[in-house]
Order: sequence, then structure tokens, then C-alpha cells
Amino acid sequence: MRGAVAVLASLAAAILTVTACTSPSDDERTDTIEQSPPAPARSRTPAPTRTPAQSAPAPSLTTAQPRAGWAYQLQNYRDGRLDQLASGPYGTVVIDLARDAHRDWFTADEIAHVRATGKRVLAYFEIGSIEDFRPEYRGLDRDLIGNEWADWPGEYFVRFYDERWWQKVVRPRVDQALRAGFDGVYLDTPLAYEEISLRNVQGRDRDTLARDMASLIARISAYGKARRPGFLIVPQNSPELRHQPGYTAAIDGIGMEELFFQATDKRCTEDWCAENLAETRALREAGKFVLSVDYASRPDDVRAACKHYANERFTGTVTVLELDRPGPVCPRE
Repeated sequence: MRGAVAVLASLAAAILTVTACTSPSDDERTDTIEQSPPAPARSRTPAPTRTPAQSAPAPSLTTAQPRAGWAYQLQNYRDGRLDQLASGPYGTVVIDLARDAHRDWFTADEIAHVRATGKRVLAYFEIGSIEDFRPEYRGLDRDLIGNEWADWPGEYFVRFYDERWWQKVVRPRVDQALRAGFDGVYLDTPLAYEEISLRNVQGRDRDTLARDMASLIARISAYGKARRPGFLIVPQNSPELRHQPGYTAAIDGIGMEELFFQATDKRCTEDWCAENLAETRALREAGKFVLSVDYASRPDDVRAACKHYANERFTGTVTVLELDRPGPVCPRE
């Protein structure tokens, strides 16, 4: 994602379908994800296993319910804690899997503290790209890493369909989210299927890559829901993946950037803006909740974005590109 990737890249520079009823085993592949030759074993340092503190279940997120605002913050947590988000008037909170975007994982107690206020808490991470400051980067086989994202130096698209990517990066991240007691995962960079260079994908075309991405998301869904029924699967952007087999059934909601305002205070008027909105509406009508985020600061633009959310029945937030603070909650219509 454009906004969140920029945040994490700047932070690094500064400090450095499948359903819940069917699930693959840890060594089993599902859907259309291709088998790859096994990679050499690499040791990882797992986060300590924690038992999430018990708390009252958060209200379910469905398109039929009133939409409280949501908070999207990926850095600069006040005093390194989640108290500001816990006390805020949000129904859903999206935070990075780790407070420092590296290995300082949020703990089960911290996530339980936010959940105890009735909020859903989703763990942000990428599934189609990797930044060079992420802890897994150094240990990845170089042939998994494709072209650099020109807009965000230091971030690279990856062969997300490769079994090694699942084993070394995606599954451990889902496991960490489960250990910490997150309600679900917020999956960034599905757009990798459009952005990875075709020179790096072993003869695949864009249609095949779209199916591969949908299969990866379906696999994450099956894996997470098998271990915790109700575990939420929320990809960000690329709503057109709904046309891929199994995708819509695998997800619970979708996060959408810049449906109405691009960074910053620029109305979204390109053809792709209308296309994204139409695809997002279709997912809403299929019963998926929508977490919409726009980047605006002018009061008139913030009000306009909020009005769009109310009209579209989306849960929305208008915030800053740095994603270093929660945005204000839109007024109730």
C-alpha cells in the first residue's frame, strides 16, 4: 500500500475459496499456489507463546450494523503503547504486527487491553512485497525477490505464489497474529500481482498471477480460521480480485485506500477510482465490510469524504499519509 509502505520505510530509515470448514495442514498446499523446490532450512526466533487474556467478544462487523469509525496507525504509538487507541471512539483498530515494524511484537496482554474496550484489532502486514528492514528480509532466498517498487525505494515485490514465501514469511506472520490475540489480519500489497515484473515470475501472465494472489489469500483464510473460528481476513485494495474463484468467500472485509481523496487533498477522479468504487460496492453487497481510508486535511475535504462513507455504508477514516496518528472520527449522519 502506498501510504503504509511510505510510513514504514521512513521509520526504517530513522532507526535503521477456502472456508473455515476446510483447512490445509502446515505442509499441505491448497488451490492454485505452485509448488517450488524446497529451500534450505532457516532458523527463526519465534515470539514467546502467550495466552491471550480473556475479554468480552468485540461486536461483529457486518454491513447491517452502524459503523463506528476505525483507526489506522502504523508508527509512533504514544509512549510505545496502545492506550490512545484503546480509549478512542473506534470500532476497529489496524496496527502493525510489531510496534517497531521489526521484532518488537505487540503482546497478547496489549492486544487484549484494546479488545476489552469492544474494539476489533487487526494486524497489518504485507503479503506481496517485503521491505528491506523487515526481519525476514535477510534470510529470504534471493530468487524470491523481484523488482523494487519504484515509488518506495527499499521495498520489493516477491514471488508470492512460491511455497517458500508461505513457509518463511506469511505463515509465521499469521501465527504471530494468532499468538498475540489479534481478531484478524489486514493484508497489504495484493496489488503485487499487477506490479511484479513479468521477468521475475517464471512465465506467468497477469491472469495467472491474479489467481495465485487470490489463492494465497484463501490459504491465509483457511489457515487462520481453522485455528481460530471467526478470525478476520481483510485484504487491502485490489477489489477486482473478487472475480477470482474462492476469493470473496475467503474474506470478511476489505480495506480501500483513496477511493475519494488521494494524498493529499486531491480528489480521486481517474478511471481507476470509479472502477475501484464499483468493485468495492459489489463486495459490500456481497456482505463484506469496507474499511475506507482517504488522505485529506482540508476541513471541506474531510467532510466530503465522511459524507461519502455515510452514503456508501462504508466504515471510513480520513487521516495523514504518515499513518502516525489516528484520524478523527466522522460525525454521525
